[in-house]
Amino acid sequence: MDNLGLEALSRLIRAWLIRMTTAAGSGHLSSSLSAVELMVGLMFGGVFRADLRRPGYPNNDRLIFSKGHAAPLLYALYAAAGRVSPKELLTLRKFGSRLEGHPMPRFPNAEVPTGSLGQGLSVALGEALAARMDKLICRVYCLLGDSEMAEGSVWEAIQLAGFLRVNNLVAVLDLNGLGQSGPTMLQHDARAMARRVEGFGWKTMIVDGHDLKKIVTIFQQAAKSKDSPIIIIGQTIKGQGVSLISGQPGWHGRALTQEEADQAARDVGPVNEKLRGSVMKPEARQPLAAKRKSARELKYRLGDMVAPRLALGRGLVRLAPAFPSLVVLDGEVKNSTYTELFEKRFARRFVEGYIAEQNIVGMSLGLAKRGKLPVMATFGAFYTRALDQLRMASYSRQHLMFIGTHVGVHIGQDGPSQMGLQDMALFRTLENSMILYPSDAVAAERLLEKSLRGQGMVYLRATRNPLPVIYKPTTRFTIGGSQVLRRSKDDRATVVAAGVTLHEALKAADILAKRKIRVRVIDLYSIKPIDTATLKQAARESKHLMVVEDHYPEGGIAEAVRSALGKQAGVVMSLAVRKTPRSGKPEELLKYEGINAAAIVTAVVKITR
Repeated sequence: MDNLGLEALSRLIRAWLIRMTTAAGSGHLSSSLSAVELMVGLMFGGVFRADLRRPGYPNNDRLIFSKGHAAPLLYALYAAAGRVSPKELLTLRKFGSRLEGHPMPRFPNAEVPTGSLGQGLSVALGEALAARMDKLICRVYCLLGDSEMAEGSVWEAIQLAGFLRVNNLVAVLDLNGLGQSGPTMLQHDARAMARRVEGFGWKTMIVDGHDLKKIVTIFQQAAKSKDSPIIIIGQTIKGQGVSLISGQPGWHGRALTQEEADQAARDVGPVNEKLRGSVMKPEARQPLAAKRKSARELKYRLGDMVAPRLALGRGLVRLAPAFPSLVVLDGEVKNSTYTELFEKRFARRFVEGYIAEQNIVGMSLGLAKRGKLPVMATFGAFYTRALDQLRMASYSRQHLMFIGTHVGVHIGQDGPSQMGLQDMALFRTLENSMILYPSDAVAAERLLEKSLRGQGMVYLRATRNPLPVIYKPTTRFTIGGSQVLRRSKDDRATVVAAGVTLHEALKAADILAKRKIRVRVIDLYSIKPIDTATLKQAARESKHLMVVEDHYPEGGIAEAVRSALGKQAGVVMSLAVRKTPRSGKPEELLKYEGINAAAIVTAVVKITR
């Protein structure tokens, strides 16, 4: 499409933006108007290549709206490409419409959920890395707003992309100078912004963000670059094209009244309602097919002392041949999570993300969107830094896996800053999530394999210190299941535990048996989903339920058990971490928090008198 055609298409899109936000009575009109020419020049200027009828086609270029509040523009672009009808545009923000206030997967051309600012570039980096792994020639474009450039996660992505020289990644910055409540930090100082990004190894290009001829030229130049990631900084005006709001603060999330919309339409001028743009088709390329091979069998013996975190590291190596799409991401703790074992064997499928957990979660989502099976590993405590990224990723419905090591007070001398004590609560709140908490090496590897074959978001909670192997390699584990390790017809109480506290529960059960007090012990390795049937049976048959966990009580296993049992729960006694932890030996800390075998014995004796 020539320059005149692009200008006409831009006017039509502006008219649509005014109509759809006015009909909705809300929406981010001004932020959409500022980026019209940048996005029209990209999609319809002969650079962007994608089969829009097949959003998942591997060699498609990708476009991610990190500034997700500009969703009206995203929908209007696809209307201009013939993929959305003008009539559907008027359903913006209405209940049941796929054109939601911020992009969600119900709209098939939205790559991922966006709208919580600062996350899109990390996802784009993950997608670009996946395309590079698959030797595809597509590019990933990410529209950024200048307000979100204050977010640290943006700079985490910029830093790593520059370090890795990810040359198929193009960021497009809409530098309109206004945020939601006032001016942005740098306003229209494009050179200052460019210097900051250049410091991380990016190539920068500055352009008048409303000059379509220059915009198309600069995208063509960017497409030829092969040395580094590129950021195109468009100097734009918020509300461009509508005199009432152009460059004016206070219009960030406001829609026009009908009278104001009529005046805005006159500002835009006459439009050709039948005009549509065309998007170039991609070159026909598919990822290189990798052969799937059988995984080796487990070789653990009962009584072996193995840390579950080590078992998961070994398991990733053992299972890698059976899962050729598996990619492991590390938060610069690979010698603690044992993902270094995977890196040594499968370096091309390993990504060192350094200490930037928010960016790594975002990259994981991007890799998953491109057909990879990402497994991220770091300390369980550090996922709290990335809660917002995890929250948004849960809406994506992708298969994502997260390993959290160094959980609970059992880690010992490192002290509370390193202890994962809120991690289960965090993941329990996330939609489409699962939590698995293995208690020995066999369970760790078996649950890892189940997770790799599964779907959704999975969190594997891994104890740091060695624990005895209590399961035979042939033991079966299921997501949503449990193991009953002690049971008799005379059980007077049931102790529910997982991880290190399961071993404490088994010790307590043996001590209590010598006192003629029988207790049932359940390994509740699947926290979400939970084995409600087994728990209900235990509640019926043993009268007393006690949960012992190396986690804070809020959001932990006891609360999950109570929620699952409902009215049948009765009184579920909880032994959990309630004191501020401190440094010490693992056994000292278990005793201090009252979650060791001795504490379990005392509590059971008390409730069974």
